[in-house]
Order: sequence, then C-alpha cells, then structure tokens
Amino acid sequence: MRHPRWYEEGKEPDYRFTLANERTFLAWVRTALALVAGAVALTQLVPSFSVAGLRTALAVLLAVAGTLLAGFAYRRWAQVQRAMRREGPLPMDWLPAAIGAVAAVVGAVVVFVVLNDPR
Repeated sequence: MRHPRWYEEGKEPDYRFTLANERTFLAWVRTALALVAGAVALTQLVPSFSVAGLRTALAVLLAVAGTLLAGFAYRRWAQVQRAMRREGPLPMDWLPAAIGAVAAVVGAVVVFVVLNDPR
C-alpha cells in the first residue's frame, strides 16, 4: 500500500504511540457508528414525538454527526501521526467538543420532549 508523502517525514515514532493513536482512531469510528445506529434506532424504534418532525430532525442530526465524525477521525489520526513523526506537539482539536455538544443537544431535547409529552 502506498503511504502519504508525510509518512516519510521525520522519524518513525515508538510503535506504542502509533498503536495508541490507532486505538483512538478506532474509538472515534466506533462512536461514529454508534451515532448512526442511534439515528436508525430513533427512526425505527421510537414512537413519534408530540412535536411533528422532531424525531426525524434528531435522527438526521445524529446521522450527519456520525458521518462527519467518521471522516474527521481519519484527519485527526493523520495529524497526530505527523506530529509524532516530526516530534512536535500534539494538535488541539475541536472534534471532542463538537461531538459532546451534539450529544448534549440531542439528549436535552429528548428529555424535554419526554417530560412534556401529554400522553
């Protein structure tokens, strides 16, 4: 398999750090899959909310967040690999805050709707 150009830069990091970075990447991918699975479960298993279209909107938000997270997970993995090869500082990323915000918004909306459901 052909490596990206940056793969030849710097020096090979300790394999333990490379494997730790890979495990983190896989954790992000698992989270992305869980978000997409949550979207499917929301549309297929949860009855409609009293607010029309809210269930679909939340499912779309989860599915989009999961899809974007899967793509950004690779980007994050590559940034960390480059930083380790160059012996530079690890990059800061907005990804954890964004996923946390999406989860918090979806959770808050679901709690609000459930508590205010007239049924």
